Amino acid sequence: ARVFQVDAFASGPFEGNPAAVCLLTAPQEDAWMQGVAAEMNLSETAFVLPARDGFTLRWFTPATEVPLCGHATLAAAHVLWEAARVPERAKITFETCSGRLVARRVGGQIELELPARPVERVELPGDVLGALGALPRWTGRTIDRGLDDADYLVELESEEAVRRLQPDVRRLRDAQAGLIVTAPGSRPYDVVSRYFAPWWGIDEDPVTGSAHCALIPFWVERLGKPCLVAFQASARGGVVRGRVEGDRVSLSGGAVTVFQGLLLV
Repeated sequence: ARVFQVDAFASGPFEGNPAAVCLLTAPQEDAWMQGVAAEMNLSETAFVLPARDGFTLRWFTPATEVPLCGHATLAAAHVLWEAARVPERAKITFETCSGRLVARRVGGQIELELPARPVERVELPGDVLGALGALPRWTGRTIDRGLDDADYLVELESEEAVRRLQPDVRRLRDAQAGLIVTAPGSRPYDVVSRYFAPWWGIDEDPVTGSAHCALIPFWVERLGKPCLVAFQASARGGVVRGRVEGDRVSLSGGAVTVFQGLLLV
């Protein structure tokens, strides 16, 4: 199988969120895919297999399979176009455990159609609040329609508070909680955020598409703007542009291939 490493939600190399993309020619066992993801040691490895009306797509962290991953979906679409597996102007349809996802080229960006993740207001459990290490302005939890991947969403008082936050990732891991931390941004960004998921094997994710499936609807309602420019303020950083379309979210960003190779096992 051919494997690629792609920086997603990036305008150039060494930005955004790196993902591995493995182009399969036949189905593989789950244990093999988990082993490859652990070997790649990136936040996500995407496994793409041709199907009747497009491709099947699965995502693995170094520790486990996840039900939705935006940046590795963007990376997978980028590879399929770049490797000429799909005509340059054609849309790409992925069948996943989160339903059908669609990728399109729009100008110089890749636009993804992903499921929106509504957020309901809840109080943080004591162990999650203790791990946060900051005073939240608003707290909630994503509603993921039966998927076992709900995250807590926490609004802090300012962009600066988001950027300087240092949560206790060990306590978050023990709490089995994913944590989206956010605040309004300063120009040119409408929103800033960070995402911590030690339970999934990712202490802090550089740029997280699935988190923006919750962030974009959350901030569209509060800011009253139909289209938002969001910045995930990790060490690498990345820009995500988003809008809401019914129960779907459109996210767009750039992608750059860093290297490619051949799996020998």
